[in-house]
Amino acid sequence: MRQLNLDQLRTLIAIADLGTFSAAAQALHLAQPTVSLHISELESRLGATLVARGSRSVTVTPAGAALVERGRRLLRDADEAVEAVHRQAEGRLGRVRLGTSTGVVIDLLPQVLEALQASHPGIDVEVSILGSADAMARLAQGTLDIGLVAVPQPPLRGLVVTPWRSQPMMAFVPPKWKAPRRVSPAWLAAQPLIFNDARTHMYRLAMEWFANAGHAPRARIELNYDVAIRGLVAAGYGAAMLPLTPSTDASWHERVQILPLSPPLTRRLGIAHRDKGAMDGATERVVETLTRFRQR
Repeated sequence: MRQLNLDQLRTLIAIADLGTFSAAAQALHLAQPTVSLHISELESRLGATLVARGSRSVTVTPAGAALVERGRRLLRDADEAVEAVHRQAEGRLGRVRLGTSTGVVIDLLPQVLEALQASHPGIDVEVSILGSADAMARLAQGTLDIGLVAVPQPPLRGLVVTPWRSQPMMAFVPPKWKAPRRVSPAWLAAQPLIFNDARTHMYRLAMEWFANAGHAPRARIELNYDVAIRGLVAAGYGAAMLPLTPSTDASWHERVQILPLSPPLTRRLGIAHRDKGAMDGATERVVETLTRFRQR
């Protein structure tokens, strides 16, 4: 037996509700012969009489009533399926895979996700903690949709990186240390240091800053969790170079010395994603939301 035709099922339900072929034809914007054809084909397909034709009205048979009852659910499910496809295609529904560093997740991403939830509650963002190089590699492989990465990045075919945020790098110094008002590479290189992992863009940025002044310091410890680094600084374990972020609030200013660098140093972040033609609607909506938080 061939599968049920939803248009024919809709016609049967309209006849059951309205009582005549002509009223069903008018409601469905069909010619009356088309309505008659729908019913005859449906009855032939099922091998059962579905309607009893009277002189003035039409009633459904017990077999027809059973089909109408289940048909209403089928049509509702079909309508919901079509709506789900439209939501997916229009970017109102979907899962987006985003990768970025721990610091960005803690300091910058929450306000973006809050705004996205308010405007597009059907989009689920799956966040992975990734360094910039790993995020770019996974974007190229197609296992990630968006990366919030340090820039500049080497160009990769099919990927776009647009500027997003800039953060001044600062010296985080234990509270009891005697430090200059502006921290130079020479002074900082002479101190016990806490660095980000050598594989990270943050590490390379810091080492370039030192190298431009003729210094190549080594760290006491390397780790990639900014809050942990600040905690070690507050405990007097060493000094660090970190971006100034919204989470660097008054409580941290009380626990550590946060001092400007001389010469100044800035970390820049970008939004990395595939070309627009290769993005689905949900990814486009997330990129649009991130762009709303871009620093101009």
